[in-house]
Amino acid sequence: MLLKLAWRNIWRNKRRTLITMASIVFAVILCVLMDALKKGFLDEMKKNMVGFYTGYVQVQQADYWDEKTLDNSFLFQDSLPQLIARNRSVTGITPRVESFTLAASEEYAKGAMIIGIDPLKEEMVTQLSEKIHQGSYLEATDKAVLIGEGLADYLKLGVGDTMVVLGQGYHGVSATAKYPIKGLIKFGTPDLNKGMIYLPLKESQQLFGMDNRLTSFVLQLKDIDKAEIVQTQIAADLSKEYRALHWKTMLPELDSFIDGETRENVVFQIVLYLLIAFGIFGTILMMTLERQREFGILVSVGMQKFRLTAMVILENSMIALFGALMGTLLSVPVVFYFNQFPIHVTGQLAKAYENFNLQPIFYFSLAPEIFYNQGLIVLAVAMVLSLYPIFKIARLQPVAAMRS
Repeated sequence: MLLKLAWRNIWRNKRRTLITMASIVFAVILCVLMDALKKGFLDEMKKNMVGFYTGYVQVQQADYWDEKTLDNSFLFQDSLPQLIARNRSVTGITPRVESFTLAASEEYAKGAMIIGIDPLKEEMVTQLSEKIHQGSYLEATDKAVLIGEGLADYLKLGVGDTMVVLGQGYHGVSATAKYPIKGLIKFGTPDLNKGMIYLPLKESQQLFGMDNRLTSFVLQLKDIDKAEIVQTQIAADLSKEYRALHWKTMLPELDSFIDGETRENVVFQIVLYLLIAFGIFGTILMMTLERQREFGILVSVGMQKFRLTAMVILENSMIALFGALMGTLLSVPVVFYFNQFPIHVTGQLAKAYENFNLQPIFYFSLAPEIFYNQGLIVLAVAMVLSLYPIFKIARLQPVAAMRS
């Protein structure tokens, strides 16, 4: 009976009900958009810096991370990748040789990171070919390089041009060679764009005079959120000669930045929820004051206050629930659109983002928890604010209410 009365009551004054629902719908959409934007931005940054460069877990020679020289490389042995592959969370392993070199054209020179890769295994782990902007991907037998688009612009080189690399190899041998540029890579992070060179693994080992030696294995994981657990498990299986590193250890600045942005987002959302709460409370306050006389009459004709309170709770629950559901449903196509067509920032704002080594593109995440979390939070806020009509009914004076 109360449920039927509550349903009829919320549609007795359609304008009032629709205003209340609209405030909740707007609140949910706004919260979802803000959370999707922040999560999408941070996830894309992590993907660019971690997924395409360091990987989420690496296995290295024990001293390599503290002193990144080729002298701290290790001799490749089949037993090591076999040991790592025993962990069921590891779905791919790619070997690498990494070193800093001087990249030069006829007129310009710039320091860069050169990475020797097994093209097939690297593709399985980091999907590097997806970042090819011009030219084509490497093959294992190539004597050619892929370079970052920013580095190519600086050196005034393009696909088909020749680049010179100058560096120091294993045990101090000279590492100097000329390579044609087979392709240009475009990363989302400006720093990677301006300083990355990829070379087939065998050719990099020959360049640095380190036959059959590696600096690291980069691991692909089934679930990247469990990277720390996997790193701990693998580290326990390794001998003292090797070391397993988590991406947070390899990129502490990125970890600190993401952590700071996440905390900042929480503070921003709290402020946003407060603003939303005031907006919803305004509509609930208006609804309560408009119905003072109605409440007074109902109590006067014999309706018990707890039944009246239960009816009002049902009314507010239905309005809040419908508003939250509608807001969540309406936010899905909006977020999906921006996920497919990210917002590209231009002008001075784009330059400001690049100065902080940030990609000037706003990505939106489609993570399911964004939608239901925000819907549930706004629903909870609306339900808490619904306590106000209950408080007013508890203190209701029927005669005074009927005269209001």
